Amino acid sequence: MNTIRWGIIGCGDVTEVKSGPAFQLVENSALTAVMRRNGEKAKDYAERHGVPKWYDKADDLIHDEEVDAVYIATPPSSHKAYTLMAAEAGKPVYVEKPMAMDTEECRQMVEACFRHNVPLFTAYYRRTLPRFQKVKELLEAGEIGEVRFTSSQQTQKQVEKNDDGQWPWRVLPEVSGGGLFYDVGAHTLDLLDYLLGPVKSVKGKATNLSADYPAEDTVSGTWEFDSGVVGTGLWNYSSYKNEDMNRIVGTKGEIQFSTFDHQPVKLIKETSEQSFMIDHPKHIQYYLIESIVKQLLGEGTSPSTGETALRTNWVMEEFVKDYYQ
Repeated sequence: MNTIRWGIIGCGDVTEVKSGPAFQLVENSALTAVMRRNGEKAKDYAERHGVPKWYDKADDLIHDEEVDAVYIATPPSSHKAYTLMAAEAGKPVYVEKPMAMDTEECRQMVEACFRHNVPLFTAYYRRTLPRFQKVKELLEAGEIGEVRFTSSQQTQKQVEKNDDGQWPWRVLPEVSGGGLFYDVGAHTLDLLDYLLGPVKSVKGKATNLSADYPAEDTVSGTWEFDSGVVGTGLWNYSSYKNEDMNRIVGTKGEIQFSTFDHQPVKLIKETSEQSFMIDHPKHIQYYLIESIVKQLLGEGTSPSTGETALRTNWVMEEFVKDYYQ
């Protein structure tokens, strides 16, 4: 196999710029087919993006002999079902984040892919972005000495209802698994897993201070990594502005960086400060898709797998479990 031919299930907004075009731009990768339950919208996407085939049934795309691997870009409520279908068909799976509705679904997905001997990847693409690779480089070079703690804070303005008067699926737990904490807070938690290793314990509190939609809008808590490093975090999605900042503090200095804001990575020591402004690619999933294609062709490994994403789902679940009891 010289080229990985992809099929997309769920060609919605995330596939327009963030991911879809990258499948066509990455070397030894091609986008062969797309699927959406609304056939007209699937056809429109295929025509606009130069994709040869379109479907309105996931099963048809999965069993297309010209589709080698499947990218699932639907809301989390259908991630498990489509992953199991693709695994049974012997197709590698790349699934959007969060990986699934809960940790148990994640485990079932990992087990199914293992049982059918197909790899499973998850769209935590920040693991491969050069900006965050710089953070990892500084840590591994010992620039801040031994890591002692990390802190994260994210605020966002409250989401608004759709034109039809309904709340977006991202704040409906029966579709998303949680609220915006699951949708965007997940990126920070997964990134910290990548930079500092797995988390072994979590104590969290979740609530809905705005009381407007079903999901939590505020989450806070503490955690401990396997290494003994501790962390604190606060996420609020009914604030007056959008802002986020992470600090990793050690015995010789600290690293500051934003998960979402276009800000430089800062290395701060007692008597000096350096800034590293590193832009993201236009198609932000490009480098992760590139790593997946290389692994499928036997030329490397991808840093975002079903196993790593399962850990992130578990951490989020621990933060909000009391809210959903």
